[in-house]
Amino acid sequence: MNPGQFKTPPTLPSRRRFIFGAGGLVIATAAGGETIASGAKQYAVPDDPRKQPGRPANDDDGYGVRSQFARTHRVGGPSWALTPIQDLYGTITPSALHFGIHHAGIPTIDPEKHRLFIHGMVKRNRELSMEDLLRLPRVTHTYFLECSGNTSSSWKEPRYNDIQMTHGQMSNTEWTGVPLRIVLQEVGLDPRATWVVAEGSDAAMMSRSIPLSKCLDDALLAFGQNGEELRPDQGFPLRLLLPGYEGNTSIKWLRRLEVTDRPHMTRMETRGYTDTLPDGRSRQFSFVMEAKSVITFPSAPMILDGRGFYEIAGLAWSGSGRITKVEVSADAGKHWTNARIEGPVLPKAFVRFRLPWQWDGRAAVLQSRCVDETGQVQPTQKELVESRGAKSFHHYNAIQQWGVNAKGEVSNVQV
Repeated sequence: MNPGQFKTPPTLPSRRRFIFGAGGLVIATAAGGETIASGAKQYAVPDDPRKQPGRPANDDDGYGVRSQFARTHRVGGPSWALTPIQDLYGTITPSALHFGIHHAGIPTIDPEKHRLFIHGMVKRNRELSMEDLLRLPRVTHTYFLECSGNTSSSWKEPRYNDIQMTHGQMSNTEWTGVPLRIVLQEVGLDPRATWVVAEGSDAAMMSRSIPLSKCLDDALLAFGQNGEELRPDQGFPLRLLLPGYEGNTSIKWLRRLEVTDRPHMTRMETRGYTDTLPDGRSRQFSFVMEAKSVITFPSAPMILDGRGFYEIAGLAWSGSGRITKVEVSADAGKHWTNARIEGPVLPKAFVRFRLPWQWDGRAAVLQSRCVDETGQVQPTQKELVESRGAKSFHHYNAIQQWGVNAKGEVSNVQV
């Protein structure tokens, strides 16, 4: 296979249909036995909607519901839910489909009673209500959020054969909140301070130590998500949002910020989120999520419906800034072709890339690799293991490989 097989699409492509694996259709069952989409209401389907008035506009209890025929959904267990990145359009993740990982469940918090305490190496200790925070100057920015364990199964066997399982611990959201630096400057910082310990209100009392420099840069005290209040599983009524940092540091249900001159070595920065390197040392406080990309179509466990034209599509992102380039290969990295990046290209946010592909029906291995504005190039798995060893669990950002066999079946491979 060579670069010539990436071709301009014909005017009327005859082959664009694809089939999802059975694992991609988890839906609710109505009382009558019919299946309906999660989060939807069931309505009778008229033979001809032109001849029958539709339902009233206020038939959604004041909050819109999606079509009963929609099939996009999160999958997960009691403490985690994964974003269906393979089904999404554009780059923004709907709030209801944002991934979530919780260590002691999702607390129910009355925003009128919630308080944020700021203390430690400051001139004035402060207790802020949500009303206090909502009166401060706010900003809105789009940032990705990714768990540092996203794609961790790729470090070793067995690997998941489902993109939602391999890459579903990430989302891209429009966040609204107060820049944290405004609050820290108001309380007055001790010049010796270098760290801030953030703590949540959940039963796990999740806490992480954050460099003060990050808190004074682009950190947000976020209360808005995609134009509305945060969802409960995203930290309602208040969360810390650290753009480009591993997701665990963006503490949900934020209740306390302690300014200090050293990290507190909490459970999540000693037992967890620390990896052993080949020389026996530990890699700790590896906050920034490195340049990364993934092809979302086609991806496992999809099945292509015969040879012909398809559009390869995917997502790229970097915790260090903007994505400047994405390349795609259909022959396991022997040849690369520049993909088209759709705007806007924002720092620390997803970008969508696309490339026309004429599949000839033969086996192929699809890959994507990206470059960010700092010059960081997404590595191969071999390059990543050589530098970090095979005992790591977090921050896996190696090139993802999807194998397409002659039947059109897509699987997670390593070549």
